[in-house]
Amino acid sequence: MAGRHRQGKPSLLSKEEGCVTAPWRERIRIALAYPNRYRAGMSNLGFQALYALFNATPSFLCERVFLPAPGVEESFPPGSTPLTSLESGRPLGDFDLVAFSVSFENDYPNILAMLGMGRIPLAAADRGERDPLVIGGGISVILNPEPLAPFFDLFLLGEAEDMVPEFLERYRSLQAAGAARGALLADIQRSVEGAYVPRCYGVGYGAGQRIDSFRPVDPAFPARIRVRQAGQIDAFRTCQVITTPETEFADLFLVEVSRGCARGCRFCPAGFAYRPARFRRPAALEGPFEEGLRRKGRIGLLGTAVSDHPRLTELCRRILETGGGFSIGSLRIDRITGELAGLLAAAGVETVSLAPEAGTQRLRDVIRKGVTEDQIFRAVESLIGQGIVNLRLYFMVGLPTEEEEDIDAIADLVRRIGHHAVKTTKGTRRFRRLTLSVNQFIPKPATPFQWLPLADTGLVRRRIEAIKRALGKERAVNVIHDLPKWNYVQALLSLGDRRVGEILLAVHANGGNWPQALKAVNVNADYYVYRGKEPGEILPWDFIDRGVSRECLLEEYRKAMFRG
Repeated sequence: MAGRHRQGKPSLLSKEEGCVTAPWRERIRIALAYPNRYRAGMSNLGFQALYALFNATPSFLCERVFLPAPGVEESFPPGSTPLTSLESGRPLGDFDLVAFSVSFENDYPNILAMLGMGRIPLAAADRGERDPLVIGGGISVILNPEPLAPFFDLFLLGEAEDMVPEFLERYRSLQAAGAARGALLADIQRSVEGAYVPRCYGVGYGAGQRIDSFRPVDPAFPARIRVRQAGQIDAFRTCQVITTPETEFADLFLVEVSRGCARGCRFCPAGFAYRPARFRRPAALEGPFEEGLRRKGRIGLLGTAVSDHPRLTELCRRILETGGGFSIGSLRIDRITGELAGLLAAAGVETVSLAPEAGTQRLRDVIRKGVTEDQIFRAVESLIGQGIVNLRLYFMVGLPTEEEEDIDAIADLVRRIGHHAVKTTKGTRRFRRLTLSVNQFIPKPATPFQWLPLADTGLVRRRIEAIKRALGKERAVNVIHDLPKWNYVQALLSLGDRRVGEILLAVHANGGNWPQALKAVNVNADYYVYRGKEPGEILPWDFIDRGVSRECLLEEYRKAMFRG
């Protein structure tokens, strides 16, 4: 009970609607872990969907666990009450499975921290028969699980609705038969497509630290792991299960309306790892919309390419006609019309996010963004014309083939958009704010830019400062940006292999001090971050089959470099 009081659990549960509590007896227990704070985890629709999927499976009970609030981590020294679940306050070690939902690379150190607080051995090789199986899934491990491979017994690579029920049934059968840990994992590797057990594969290294082999230790294991995808997404619901005011979207009920993207922007994993694009029919969304309007009154429409939904305006109008409101996270510039802008305004939306990504047409063509300057201004005019008085623009710095004139062009384009917005609203509703969000481009696995290095963080810092100076006198423009030093960390964890796990262990041992950890290990982090890859070399994630061939990615890479 001391652990429950320490994490403030009763107050969190008392604010929730929709959580599941059930007796533990004769159930297989899953601790669904989000490697960040409660507020972030409960804002993640994928995490909530997993919670519903686990608890809807007979014989299983799922409870949640989060990274404790700042300062609380110090309350878990050896011998104290370990990290416990939210619903029942049970220690992590009492569960059969600890399942991490992993969306962001920078959360990787939190995984080790939570395992340590839960008294679970960090290394998978050190766990015994009585320890829970530690499993992982989510977009970041679908792209590249290898930096986390030393710490996970099993990864499930794919969309949960397609593979989780099969995995759980197989696990239940093996557990009931008394299978030992190693035999159970080997059976799952052989029989469940999309499962990846790192201990079942050996990695060989050659000259220059490069991988020269990646092979299954048993010919019965698949040579490549195929990512599982759910076909017809109308067959299941993906919407918010638990509502609570303690989230980033407290006023919204989140509903997935689309999955995947057909655009193929060369920097974006979603266009390559989650093909094909799939859109839910309005009839399939009636139930989630009705529930969401009852519980919150406003619907958050989510998906990789929401604005590409062929019946988006119909969905928005239907919500408005029932007296509700809605919000959309980000809109494709070339999909914004006067009609859609009017619906957004009618829903009370005052801020809309747009992503030109680059300041010049040349660079937008290199990254295959597929929008022109004329389309950008038309979208801005449509939104402002309907009274939407705050715009957020996303740009990237450090893109392939980027030059100084591309940086100057960002400031020039933003300045012209701001002036145009002010001029357009003169004498009517006053334009308020143009927020420019500048982020560093980070090469990602499963994209045509996976062979590229990260741009030098010092250069990126100088270019961001140049943009800020150029826009310093624009009163209607606010520039925000991320910290380049954390982009280095994200690139390392995105592009690394199993040896990066040694760095993660050092980070854990040094209390999150990255500079100290990088000095403590004999692993050259720059090798992964700042080195361009050869087209023919084995990449850490090449064993994963996402449905897009290496040749296709390489062709897109060459087209980009030719344009540049």
